[in-house]
Amino acid sequence: MIIKKAELVATAVKKNQYPEDDKKEIAFAGRSNVGKSSLLNLLVNRRNLARVSGSPGKTRTINFYEINEEFRIVDLPGYGYAKVSKSVTENWGEMIEGYLAGREGLLKVVQLVDIRHTPSAQDVQMYQWLRHYGFDGIVVATKADKISRNEMMKCVGEIRKTLGLSPEDKVIPVSTLKRTGYDKLLEELDRLLEEV
Repeated sequence: MIIKKAELVATAVKKNQYPEDDKKEIAFAGRSNVGKSSLLNLLVNRRNLARVSGSPGKTRTINFYEINEEFRIVDLPGYGYAKVSKSVTENWGEMIEGYLAGREGLLKVVQLVDIRHTPSAQDVQMYQWLRHYGFDGIVVATKADKISRNEMMKCVGEIRKTLGLSPEDKVIPVSTLKRTGYDKLLEELDRLLEEV
Protein backbone atom coordinates (compact mmCIF):
# COMPACT_ATOMS: atom_id res chain seq x y z
CA MET A 1 0.00 0.00 0.00
CA ILE A 2 1.23 3.47 -0.88
CA ILE A 3 -0.44 6.30 1.01
CA LYS A 4 -0.54 9.30 -1.29
CA LYS A 5 -3.23 11.38 0.36
CA ALA A 6 -4.23 11.78 4.01
CA GLU A 7 -6.46 14.42 5.52
CA LEU A 8 -8.30 15.03 8.77
CA VAL A 9 -12.01 14.84 7.95
CA ALA A 10 -13.60 14.93 11.41
CA THR A 11 -12.83 15.49 15.08
CA ALA A 12 -15.54 14.03 17.28
CA VAL A 13 -16.61 13.52 20.87
CA LYS A 14 -20.17 12.39 20.00
CA LYS A 15 -21.64 10.06 17.39
CA ASN A 16 -23.42 12.88 15.58
CA GLN A 17 -19.98 14.39 14.84
CA TYR A 18 -18.64 11.25 13.13
CA PRO A 19 -18.30 11.28 9.36
CA GLU A 20 -20.82 9.18 7.46
CA ASP A 21 -20.30 5.44 8.07
CA ASP A 22 -19.63 4.78 4.39
CA LYS A 23 -15.94 3.80 4.37
CA LYS A 24 -13.82 1.08 5.95
CA GLU A 25 -12.05 2.19 9.11
CA ILE A 26 -9.02 0.95 11.05
CA ALA A 27 -8.68 2.47 14.50
CA PHE A 28 -5.58 2.89 16.67
CA ALA A 29 -5.71 2.76 20.47
CA GLY A 30 -3.01 3.03 23.10
CA ARG A 31 -1.86 4.57 26.33
CA SER A 32 -0.98 8.23 26.36
CA ASN A 33 2.71 8.68 25.45
CA VAL A 34 2.96 5.33 23.63
CA GLY A 35 3.86 7.09 20.37
CA LYS A 36 0.51 6.84 18.56
CA SER A 37 0.68 10.23 16.84
CA SER A 38 4.26 9.58 15.69
CA LEU A 39 3.23 6.19 14.28
CA LEU A 40 0.24 7.63 12.42
CA ASN A 41 2.43 10.36 10.93
CA LEU A 42 4.96 7.72 9.81
CA LEU A 43 2.22 5.57 8.24
CA VAL A 44 0.81 8.44 6.21
CA ASN A 45 4.25 9.91 5.47
CA ARG A 46 3.32 13.31 6.86
CA ARG A 47 5.17 15.08 9.63
CA ASN A 48 2.29 16.81 11.40
CA LEU A 49 -0.98 15.18 10.37
CA ALA A 50 -1.52 13.81 13.87
CA ARG A 51 -0.30 16.33 16.43
CA VAL A 52 2.65 15.06 18.46
CA SER A 53 2.88 16.57 21.92
CA GLY A 54 5.53 16.59 24.61
CA SER A 55 2.77 16.33 27.22
CA PRO A 56 0.83 13.04 27.10
CA GLY A 57 -2.95 12.86 27.04
CA LYS A 58 -3.46 15.50 24.35
CA THR A 59 -5.73 13.44 22.08
CA ARG A 60 -9.09 13.96 23.78
CA THR A 61 -11.23 13.47 20.70
CA ILE A 62 -11.72 10.75 18.11
CA ASN A 63 -9.91 11.93 14.98
CA PHE A 64 -10.88 10.55 11.57
CA TYR A 65 -8.26 10.70 8.80
CA GLU A 66 -9.30 9.86 5.26
CA ILE A 67 -6.58 7.94 3.39
CA ASN A 68 -6.30 7.91 -0.42
CA GLU A 69 -10.04 8.77 -0.48
CA GLU A 70 -10.58 5.01 0.09
CA PHE A 71 -10.61 4.29 3.83
CA ARG A 72 -10.09 5.98 7.18
CA ILE A 73 -7.56 5.71 9.98
CA VAL A 74 -9.20 6.59 13.29
CA ASP A 75 -7.11 7.93 16.18
CA LEU A 76 -8.77 7.07 19.49
CA PRO A 77 -8.00 9.10 22.65
CA GLY A 78 -4.99 7.90 24.65
CA TYR A 79 -5.79 6.26 27.96
CA GLY A 80 -4.05 5.89 31.30
CA TYR A 81 -2.46 9.27 31.84
CA ALA A 82 -2.47 10.19 35.53
CA LYS A 83 -2.52 13.99 35.14
CA VAL A 84 -5.88 13.95 33.39
CA SER A 85 -8.91 14.35 35.67
CA LYS A 86 -11.11 11.36 36.46
CA SER A 87 -14.16 12.90 34.76
CA VAL A 88 -12.19 13.36 31.52
CA THR A 89 -10.95 9.76 31.75
CA GLU A 90 -14.53 8.50 32.18
CA ASN A 91 -15.67 10.55 29.18
CA TRP A 92 -12.94 8.91 27.07
CA GLY A 93 -14.22 5.46 28.07
CA GLU A 94 -17.75 6.36 27.00
CA MET A 95 -16.46 7.99 23.82
CA ILE A 96 -14.39 4.95 22.79
CA GLU A 97 -17.13 2.49 23.73
CA GLY A 98 -19.70 4.47 21.75
CA TYR A 99 -17.43 4.31 18.72
CA LEU A 100 -16.57 0.59 19.04
CA ALA A 101 -20.16 -0.49 19.64
CA GLY A 102 -21.85 1.02 16.65
CA ARG A 103 -19.49 1.57 13.74
CA GLU A 104 -20.37 -0.58 10.73
CA GLY A 105 -17.22 0.19 8.73
CA LEU A 106 -14.78 -0.55 11.56
CA LEU A 107 -12.58 -3.49 10.50
CA LYS A 108 -9.94 -3.62 13.23
CA VAL A 109 -8.53 -1.79 16.22
CA VAL A 110 -4.74 -1.84 16.36
CA GLN A 111 -3.54 -1.58 19.95
CA LEU A 112 -0.20 0.09 20.71
CA VAL A 113 1.99 -0.86 23.67
CA ASP A 114 5.49 0.30 24.61
CA ILE A 115 7.85 -2.63 23.88
CA ARG A 116 10.11 -1.67 26.80
CA HIS A 117 7.49 -2.28 29.48
CA THR A 118 5.19 -5.12 30.48
CA PRO A 119 1.68 -4.08 29.38
CA SER A 120 -0.11 -2.24 32.18
CA ALA A 121 -3.41 -3.24 33.78
CA GLN A 122 -5.05 -0.61 31.54
CA ASP A 123 -3.44 -2.15 28.44
CA VAL A 124 -4.81 -5.55 29.46
CA GLN A 125 -8.23 -4.04 30.18
CA MET A 126 -8.22 -2.32 26.77
CA TYR A 127 -7.29 -5.54 24.99
CA GLN A 128 -10.06 -7.45 26.80
CA TRP A 129 -12.48 -4.68 25.92
CA LEU A 130 -11.45 -4.88 22.25
CA ARG A 131 -11.91 -8.65 22.29
CA HIS A 132 -15.36 -8.18 23.81
CA TYR A 133 -16.23 -6.13 20.71
CA GLY A 134 -14.57 -8.67 18.40
CA PHE A 135 -11.46 -6.59 17.61
CA ASP A 136 -8.42 -8.66 18.53
CA GLY A 137 -5.40 -9.57 16.50
CA ILE A 138 -2.86 -6.80 15.93
CA VAL A 139 -0.64 -5.23 18.58
CA VAL A 140 2.05 -2.73 17.62
CA ALA A 141 5.01 -2.66 20.02
CA THR A 142 6.33 0.89 19.74
CA LYS A 143 9.78 2.32 20.52
CA ALA A 144 11.53 -0.82 19.24
CA ASP A 145 14.73 1.17 18.63
CA LYS A 146 15.14 1.55 22.41
CA ILE A 147 15.97 -2.14 22.98
CA SER A 148 18.45 -4.60 21.49
CA ARG A 149 17.53 -7.31 18.96
CA ASN A 150 18.14 -9.94 21.66
CA GLU A 151 15.73 -8.24 24.05
CA MET A 152 13.07 -7.87 21.38
CA MET A 153 11.91 -11.51 21.32
CA LYS A 154 11.76 -11.58 25.11
CA CYS A 155 9.70 -8.37 25.20
CA VAL A 156 7.34 -9.60 22.48
CA GLY A 157 6.87 -12.82 24.47
CA GLU A 158 6.06 -10.79 27.58
CA ILE A 159 3.48 -8.72 25.65
CA ARG A 160 1.88 -11.91 24.28
CA LYS A 161 1.70 -13.51 27.71
CA THR A 162 0.43 -10.44 29.59
CA LEU A 163 -2.28 -9.57 27.06
CA GLY A 164 -3.24 -13.23 26.60
CA LEU A 165 -2.74 -13.23 22.83
CA SER A 166 -3.50 -16.28 20.73
CA PRO A 167 -0.80 -17.76 18.46
CA GLU A 168 -2.60 -16.20 15.43
CA ASP A 169 -2.48 -12.69 16.91
CA LYS A 170 0.33 -10.53 15.59
CA VAL A 171 2.78 -8.37 17.52
CA ILE A 172 4.65 -5.98 15.23
CA PRO A 173 7.67 -4.17 16.73
CA VAL A 174 7.91 -0.67 15.21
CA SER A 175 10.35 2.20 15.54
CA THR A 176 9.14 5.54 14.19
CA LEU A 177 12.64 6.92 14.75
CA LYS A 178 14.39 4.30 12.60
CA ARG A 179 11.33 3.72 10.38
CA THR A 180 11.45 -0.04 10.99
CA GLY A 181 8.45 -2.35 11.14
CA TYR A 182 5.98 0.09 9.66
CA ASP A 183 6.16 -1.58 6.22
CA LYS A 184 5.00 -4.80 7.89
CA LEU A 185 2.16 -2.90 9.54
CA LEU A 186 1.17 -1.35 6.20
CA GLU A 187 1.07 -4.87 4.71
CA GLU A 188 -1.28 -5.96 7.51
CA LEU A 189 -3.54 -2.97 6.92
CA ASP A 190 -3.52 -3.71 3.20
CA ARG A 191 -4.50 -7.32 3.86
CA LEU A 192 -7.34 -6.23 6.17
CA LEU A 193 -8.74 -3.85 3.58
CA GLU A 194 -8.56 -6.48 0.83
CA GLU A 195 -10.23 -9.21 2.90
CA VAL A 196 -13.52 -7.36 3.13
